[in-house]
Amino acid sequence: MSPHSVIPGSVRSAAEVNEEIRALWRRTGGTLSAEDRVEYELLVVEWAAAIRGGVVTAA
Repeated sequence: MSPHSVIPGSVRSAAEVNEEIRALWRRTGGTLSAEDRVEYELLVVEWAAAIRGGVVTAA
């Protein structure tokens, strides 16, 4: 995935984004280039938003 391929407003589950993060780490052998780091950071932000979107506030 390119950092530019994230569609603003698109909604993916935290599990989907997490799998993409894991795939990135596997693909890079655990060493991120500057470009990979940008992609990773975007994915983490997307993952956090997905987690927040799935949280239900208890009464």
